Amino acid sequence: MVTCVNFLFCICMLIDEIVIHASAGRGGDGVVRFSGTMKTNGPTGGDGGRGGNIILLGVADLGALRSFRNKKHLVAGDGGVGKQNTKKGHDGKDFFIRVPVGTVAKNTINGNVYEVLFPGQQIVVAKGGNGGLGNFHFRSSRVTTPKKATPGKEGEKVVLQAELKLIADIGLIGYPNVGKSSLINELTQASSKVGNYRFTTLEPHLGVHYGTILADIPGLIEGASEGKGLGYKFLRHIERTRVLFHLVSATSEHPVDDYEKVRRELGSYNQTLLEKSEWILLSRADEKTPQEIRKIVRALKKKNPHVLVCSILDEENMKEVRTLIARIAKEIASFYEEQKRQQEEKQKEELQKEEDAQEKKE
Repeated sequence: MVTCVNFLFCICMLIDEIVIHASAGRGGDGVVRFSGTMKTNGPTGGDGGRGGNIILLGVADLGALRSFRNKKHLVAGDGGVGKQNTKKGHDGKDFFIRVPVGTVAKNTINGNVYEVLFPGQQIVVAKGGNGGLGNFHFRSSRVTTPKKATPGKEGEKVVLQAELKLIADIGLIGYPNVGKSSLINELTQASSKVGNYRFTTLEPHLGVHYGTILADIPGLIEGASEGKGLGYKFLRHIERTRVLFHLVSATSEHPVDDYEKVRRELGSYNQTLLEKSEWILLSRADEKTPQEIRKIVRALKKKNPHVLVCSILDEENMKEVRTLIARIAKEIASFYEEQKRQQEEKQKEELQKEEDAQEKKE
């Protein structure tokens, strides 16, 4: 059994789009029941159970949307009918639509838009119907043997237009031909196109290194924020990465200048990009002498203290890169857990409000 593997979902089109039809479950009917105890005939009919919800569930599987291409309609479970002795029927089973992190789903019926930002995130997009009331709720001093119960409510229906937009834990940026594709290939076996010419990568490529999603962003040049080269089309992808690996080639005549120019393009497009956590990876270090590398590293550290020497031909270098990725993955996992905890607390509060509102109605 393989417990940990590297795998790649490589997309030739950046956005994968699919339409999903789904129906939440119907609430169970309330029932009319009476006590079987001798000399009593009180109402004991229970309420119906709640219908199952339709829930978006964020996952790290970049190909998750493909599983819905042949499914015409998704349905959550119906709630069970009420029972004797005021026992409630069972709640319907929720249906979880597993979607990749980065999915944006629009409900074409009401226009609501949902965005899945982290693994484990749950978003209810269609609520199950409430269960009906059993005859126990209709007792009174005048009506001691009510024969009334209410049916369960229908669940909500939804038509979701879901599209996967690039979102990655680590984005590889830098000038064209600085070794981004070679690095992601080495780390994830991504098989990105590699060549000694500009704009080799025309679409971002995604790879997964032990659960950490990496994106090979096409090379930027000076003026990209104004549409030059591949233009700002790919600058927006950088907005959806959590950490930046800024590759600078050791073979460049002006490595510090290259770094500053790319940073200027990021800032010209969106100043918040400059606030992202960033590491400089000095690529192609094997093509320079140790003395030359030390000199370049000292110069780059004046701009950013986080500099790592990187050569895919040096196993020790690559071990340091992998260690860094593992540390970043741990930090991101802690962030995800905190987001998940906050979401669960919010869901509990909302559920309590719904229960309190239901008690007031009754």
